[in-house]
Amino acid sequence: MERRPLKTRGANWARGLAKVLAGIGITPNQISIASVFFALLSGVFFYYSQFSHRGIFLLFGATCIQLRLICNLMDGMVAIEHNKKTKTGDIFNDVPDRIADFFIIVGAGYAVSDQLLALPLAYTAAAIAITTAYIRVLGASLKSSHYYFGPMAKPHRMALITLCALMEMILLRFKIDLGFSLLYISLYVMVIGGVITCYRRLKRITSDLEGEEQC
Repeated sequence: MERRPLKTRGANWARGLAKVLAGIGITPNQISIASVFFALLSGVFFYYSQFSHRGIFLLFGATCIQLRLICNLMDGMVAIEHNKKTKTGDIFNDVPDRIADFFIIVGAGYAVSDQLLALPLAYTAAAIAITTAYIRVLGASLKSSHYYFGPMAKPHRMALITLCALMEMILLRFKIDLGFSLLYISLYVMVIGGVITCYRRLKRITSDLEGEEQC
């Protein structure tokens, strides 16, 4: 399977961490499963942020998103750069990601569940996120390419939720009330951006397939 182009793969810390994980016998599939664990933790922290200690739970939720993304980076690096790829690697690379997206996005919805239609928006955003990945994999199965572009591809979604959670934490710390929730706005952005991404990827894949037929 093609890998998402990421500049961080060339970072010294990433190479060093991948080497350590490979050296102690951690497998890529185990790292992929760990990403789901961190995503679940993030969702749980976001869920409980609606009740008390909101700033702390938002911070923990955002931190777990980044730990999930590090796992997403490490599983591929350990598999490819350290020759630990398995026959089931593509399954473990893709399926846990969809579960992780669901936990985090729905968790963000519960964090702002007091807002109008927040939960329907969160579930819709999660469904669209999964659909964008389905379209990418479908295109590849039809001999098109793996298209990772957005807006609101996985890195964009996770960056948006992380940023909004951290900004809300800071606003709470300084008792600044904007009159709306940034996390709530992020749900709308993910829905709209996700729909655009689905359309763009389908259009590109369709063009690829039609181009093959004309050859």
